[in-house]
Amino acid sequence: MFVDQARVMVQGGRGGDGCLSFRREKFVPRGGPNGGDGGDGGDVVFQVDPSLSTLTTFRLRQHFRAEKGEHGRGKDQHGKNGKEYRVMVPPGTGILNEERRPLVDLVEPGQEWVAARGGKGGRGNARFATSTNQAPRTRELGRPGQERIIYLELRLLADVGLVGMPNAGKSTLISRISAAKPKIADYPFTTLTPNLGVVEAAEYRSFVVADIPGLVEGAHTGTGLGTRFLRHVERTRLLAHLVDLSGSGGADPVRSMEIIDRELEQAEGSLGDRPQVVVATKLDLVEGTPGSRESLERLRASCEGKGLPFVAVSSVTGEGISALISLLTSELDRLGPPAPFPAEPA
Repeated sequence: MFVDQARVMVQGGRGGDGCLSFRREKFVPRGGPNGGDGGDGGDVVFQVDPSLSTLTTFRLRQHFRAEKGEHGRGKDQHGKNGKEYRVMVPPGTGILNEERRPLVDLVEPGQEWVAARGGKGGRGNARFATSTNQAPRTRELGRPGQERIIYLELRLLADVGLVGMPNAGKSTLISRISAAKPKIADYPFTTLTPNLGVVEAAEYRSFVVADIPGLVEGAHTGTGLGTRFLRHVERTRLLAHLVDLSGSGGADPVRSMEIIDRELEQAEGSLGDRPQVVVATKLDLVEGTPGSRESLERLRASCEGKGLPFVAVSSVTGEGISALISLLTSELDRLGPPAPFPAEPA
């Protein structure tokens, strides 16, 4: 199961208590205070693990507590610090606070972030000895660790996001241009989870493509698969808008493109401003479908009027696939890196 959201509770370890103790040794007159300090509690640390791709782990566990610090002991023995607790997350995990405001974006392999700090250990009575108070009976208790609720949201790391209506041919295309093997069928919402594929371009170049499950009218409000997968488009540098030329279900290609564009404009994350290329799919069906040739030309003219790069392909015969990969490569070359996930101080 693909899991891309989770709610968890994190708690740093409590600090150990300081010790109240005095020396009691034979033949040692006037023994003084010798209570040691308590150890500090451990931190809860989130770390990026590139081998992970979902947040499935958090379906089974939602509470993460670090180890407590040990209490101080007599003979000036300090308690041991508590061990930190490391929580591994996949690249592209954004962490938000309880008000759903971004805190940090975990992207790079090995990147770390302290989610909950451990409490400080208390001081033993040996710390309070002075020239005027040589037998202090004061000690400190350990402080509790930081505790809070946080939310995790996974946003796939991809250069190109494939968007379009259900059955526009996204899964078939990504299986043609990469080694990805998504489920392919001729019914709506065949793809229920995003798929990633690496495309090998010319001159030892490569880029990552994400197949985003089909969008429908009203997706930004939750219709269909709704906003569940729109967040995965937010990190992509370029959108490849796939439009079905076959007119399946009586859909008009130009209107289908306008519906998806409107959903992207109304979605959060300024998706409507994202650079886009239009890919007309199922070119192999144009000749055998009445009106498809006219739809192709109308779609081409519409894209030219909007200044959008356009290419027609057939994932079945391979026609136009090389031109598509070249177009995506050139468009990525002129674009800068993706905008970082906005974050506030923790």
